[in-house]
Parts: sequence; structure tokens; C-alpha cells
Amino acid sequence: MIHNFKSWQGWLLFGASMAVVFCLGLAVSALSERRAEVASIFNNRKNPMKGIVAQNEKFQGDFPREYQTWTETARTDFESEFNGNVQVDVLAQRPEMVILWAGYAFSKDYATPRGHMHAIEDIRATLRTGAPQGEKDGPQPSTCWTCKSPDVPRMMQEIGVDSFYNNKWAAFGNEIVNPIGCSDCHDSETMDLHISRPALIEAFARQGKDITKATPQEMRSLVCAQCHVEYYFKGDGKYLTFPWDKGMTVEAIEQYYDEAGFSDYTHALSRTPILKAQHPDYEISQMGIHGQRGVSCADCHMPYKSEGGMKFSDHHIQSPLAMIDRTCQVCHRESEETLRNNVYERQRKANEIRTRLEKELASAHIEAKFAWDKGATENEMQPVLKLLREAQWRWDFGVASHGAAFHAPQEIQRILSHGLDRALQARLSLVRILAKHGCTESVPMPDISTKEKAQEFIGLDIPAEKAAKERFLNETVPNWLKEAKLKERII
Repeated sequence: MIHNFKSWQGWLLFGASMAVVFCLGLAVSALSERRAEVASIFNNRKNPMKGIVAQNEKFQGDFPREYQTWTETARTDFESEFNGNVQVDVLAQRPEMVILWAGYAFSKDYATPRGHMHAIEDIRATLRTGAPQGEKDGPQPSTCWTCKSPDVPRMMQEIGVDSFYNNKWAAFGNEIVNPIGCSDCHDSETMDLHISRPALIEAFARQGKDITKATPQEMRSLVCAQCHVEYYFKGDGKYLTFPWDKGMTVEAIEQYYDEAGFSDYTHALSRTPILKAQHPDYEISQMGIHGQRGVSCADCHMPYKSEGGMKFSDHHIQSPLAMIDRTCQVCHRESEETLRNNVYERQRKANEIRTRLEKELASAHIEAKFAWDKGATENEMQPVLKLLREAQWRWDFGVASHGAAFHAPQEIQRILSHGLDRALQARLSLVRILAKHGCTESVPMPDISTKEKAQEFIGLDIPAEKAAKERFLNETVPNWLKEAKLKERII
């Protein structure tokens, strides 16, 4: 650096240069200290480990801060205008959803998700998994366990991936017992982020991508993408597969399913072959401005904390709205109130279209059943069923994703509005079909103003389902836990 010390500008520039050098020196020094600190932790671990370690408690001694914040995912004390970590009965809020899922287990029970520490108890408790009495009993395959526990990759290593998927859910009730935790995302020896589920690796490979080439910043999202994605159970073996071969958009995934002739279930009223979206959080997040700018899931859902001179990721994974000072305000200088309202504004606008679409779709399914009952033919109904399949896929793709209206508000409104368009087209087509069969009056609509009334209309016996579930929780689950304790699967 050459400065003209004869002018005050020269001295000012020299001072600024020295300040930059000094700050860089401090940064390098701090980084060196941090690396030395981390190295010290790993060189003096109380409990060195290798492989998949499913018991999360074993990590507490070496990583107390991360472990402590992870335990806070058990909390259920945050609720924003749209969700939080409080478990809310969504079907009670939106009875039309019972009609949309007629013929599928989601019509029995659907609640907003709680934190990761509740993953095991919540999947046991939901009516969707039934009340199996034996390991070959029950409505669901073992694939349903895949994202719930680090016991899953442990079991996959022990018995093989295919063998894990190709079982009943109840077959591993005494094995899958630890909630989502450390080994799901971290190599237990090095604590580097790693992919523990094969479906993500396989999806990348089919697209010609090597997931091992992912950057550390990309890994801060990809460990989440192991589970927070759209997926389906492929073939008789129920092999967990991500349908990304043609792309991640709602249209590309739909094309994949159409060409495969796949549907999750046939609608009990309209006879539509329905696609049930899971939770395409990763796909949708990549379509929004934050994803496009390289912001990772962990940047917002696991912000850094400082404690006792230590900087670490907060493992209390939750809505960024619960900690705006450490999430949004790291980059945005507006007030908490302004930033929160910015989010709510996007969510409210998407919610308007969602509510309208749910009502139109529910009516369309009921009207389709009425048309079948009046003698409509397969040829007449095929265009309607296609429209209903497309409309409901778009509705579900937008609704099933957590935070979609914030992650990619423009894309979600596009998707939902296209779904609304198709639902209205289906209803118009049904009017013409019904007229051909002598029905020119409005289709009589049932009272579906409550969850209970809607469930009764589609033929569900919820009291019987709940009684069976209670017996399962009181009799079967305690035996699972007793066996798991004997096997030392839980501490």
C-alpha cells in the first residue's frame, strides 16, 4: 500500500487500511481460536463414537449446548397467526379437508406438527397408523417410520434398505424408539453433516448429481431435505422415492407420476385417482428468493447462539418468527413488527386462495359422486377426473408444505390459483354431464360444517377408531418400549 502522507486524505486512508488489517487479524485469530476450541472438544471427547448412534442422550456430555437446545423442541408454547409448534386439529378448523381426503387415512386425523422430540409419540398416536396388534398387522408400511428417528438408518444398515421398507409399520415398533436427533444429520465420529437416508442420495444420482460434492452451506439444507420433501412409496416393496427425475416443480412432479401411472388412493366419492402431496418444503424453498440467494434452512430455523464465549447452532428447530432478532434481523433492519407483518401478509393472501379452492374442490367431489349415481359414464367422467386430480394435487402441494406461503409466495399463489381454475372447470363440466342425465337443479349438498359431520358423511366410524387406538397405546406400545429397553435401544 502506498499513501501520500502529505495530505489528510492520505493519513485517513492509511488509518482505514490499518483498521481493516487489524480487523482481519482479529477475525483470523478468532477463527484460529474457534478451530482450536473445536479440535480440543474432539480430542477430549468423553464419549467418542462411530456409526449411527440412535440414543441422542449419548451426545449430551460432549455437546451440552446443542443437546440442551435440541431438548427444547419438546416445547409447544409458540403459535403464530399460521401455525407454530402447538398441535392444532386442522380437520376441525377446515372440515372440507375431510371430503378432499375421503378414502385416505388423512381424513381420520390431521394435526399441525410439533417439534422433533415428539416425532415418535405423535406417529404412534395418530389415527392414520391404525391400531396394529401384531407385527404383520395394520394399515401402514414400515416406510412410514423413515423420517422419525435415527433408529431408521441404524436398522437400514443392520437389515438392508429394501428389507426395512418391505415390512409393516408395526414390525419395528420395538426398534424405532428414539426421536429425530443427532445421527440423523451428523456423523457421530466427526460431527460433520451427513446424509443418513438413501432416498435423497438416490434422487440426486438419478439426476446425474453427486451429493458428496455439496458445499457445507448446501448441506445445511440437504440434511433437512432428507425428510422435508415430496416423496412416494414405490412398488409393492414400498420403496421410499423422491419424484424429482423431471424436476422439482409441481408440474414436473405431476408429469413423473402421470407417466408412472401412480396415485396414492382413489377418492371414495368422485373415484378420482388422487396424488397426496407430503411436505415439499425443500422444493418450494428453492423457488423463493431466500433459496435462490443461497440462504439455507439452518440459517433461519437454527440460528447461531453465543453462550460463555461459545458460538453454536441453536438446535431448537422452530419457526423463525419465534426468534426474529436472531433470524430475520440478521439481514433485515426493519422492526420485528414490520417483519412479522410482512410474513403474515404473504400468508394471508395465499390463504384466501387456499380457502376458496378447498370449498370448490369439496363441492366438486360431492357433485362427481352425484353424477356417478345418476348414471354418468366412464367416458363422460374421465375429463372431470383429470381436472380433479390436477386441482387437488396443486392444492395439496401448496398446503402440505410448511411455510410455503413465505418461502415462495409468488409460486404458491400461482400453484393454488391454477388449482382453483381446474376445480371450477371440473364443476362446469359436471353441470353439463348432469344436464345430459336429466339433472338441471343444483346438487344437494350435505352438512359438512364440522369435522364430525364430514367424517360421518364419508362413512368413517371415528369413535371405533379412537377406541382401537386407545387400546393400542395402552397395551401394544408399552410392550414395544419394554422390548426396546431389554435390547438397550433406549436409555
